[in-house]
Amino acid sequence: MTAVSTGARTIRRRRILLSSIGAGFLAILFTVIAPALSAAAAIPTPITTPTPTPVPTPTAPSINDIIQSSLNGPNGTPSDSVVVLIGITLLSVAPSLILMMSSFTKIFIVLAMTRNAMGLTTIPPNQILAGLALFLSIFIMWPVITDINSSAVQPYMSGAIDINHAITLAEAPLRTFMLAHTRQEDLALMTRAAGRPNPASPASVSLSTLIPAFMISELRSAFIIGFVIFVPFLVIDLVVSSALMAMGMMMLPPVMISLPFKILLFILVDGWGLLVTTLVGSYGST
Repeated sequence: MTAVSTGARTIRRRRILLSSIGAGFLAILFTVIAPALSAAAAIPTPITTPTPTPVPTPTAPSINDIIQSSLNGPNGTPSDSVVVLIGITLLSVAPSLILMMSSFTKIFIVLAMTRNAMGLTTIPPNQILAGLALFLSIFIMWPVITDINSSAVQPYMSGAIDINHAITLAEAPLRTFMLAHTRQEDLALMTRAAGRPNPASPASVSLSTLIPAFMISELRSAFIIGFVIFVPFLVIDLVVSSALMAMGMMMLPPVMISLPFKILLFILVDGWGLLVTTLVGSYGST
C-alpha cells in the first residue's frame, strides 16, 4: 500500500510539473508573440491599383466641320435635300445675279430706248423686251455658264470638291467676264469710293468693287448705243415738224406723221437684226 501510494503521488507530481511548464510556455507565448502579431496587423497593407490607360479627350468639332458634314452626304456627294436647298436659293437670288453680273441690264436698256426713240410707248410690251433681253443674255453668257458647270457644278455634284471650293471656282469665269467689260476708270472710281488701295492686278479686285464698276460700265455703254439709235429718229422728227410748220399745219401732232416714217426706216435697215448684232458684238471678246 505504501509503495502504491508513493507511485501515485510521483505521477501526480509529474502531471502538476508538466501542467506548470505548459502554462508558463503559453504565458510566454502570449506575452511575446501576441503584441508582434497585433502590430503587424495594425500596419495597413498597400493596395496596388492598376494604372488607368489614358483616354484621349474628344475635341469639339468646328463649325466648318459641322457645316461640311451636313452639306455632304456619306460618300462626299451632296444630299438631295442640300441640292434642293441650293436650287431654291439660286432661284431666289437669280434676278439680282442676272441684273448685276450679266449683260441683261445693258440689253434691256438699249431695247427700251429704241422703243422710246420710235415713239412707241407700249409696243413691244415690257414683258417682250425683258424676255428678249433674257434670252440674248443667256446666248451671250453661255460660254461662261458652260465653264461654271464644267469646273464647279459637276465636280461638286460628284463629290470631288466641297462647296467652298466650288464657289471659288464658279467665281473665276464671272470675274473674267466682268473684268473684260469694265473700264479701268470705273474700277478706279469704285476703289477710291471704298477707300481701298489700288489693286496690284485685276485678279485681286474684290467683287464688292468689281460688280458696281461693271454695272456703271454697262449703263454707260447702253446710253452710248441708245444715243446713236436716237439720232436718225430725231432727224425724222425735225424734218416732219419743219414740213408741217411750213405748210401751216401746226395743229397736227408731228408724231402722227413721223411714226410711220420711223417704222419704215427701222424695217428698211433691218433694225432688229442690226440691233441684236450690235449688242452681241459688243461682247465678242467673251
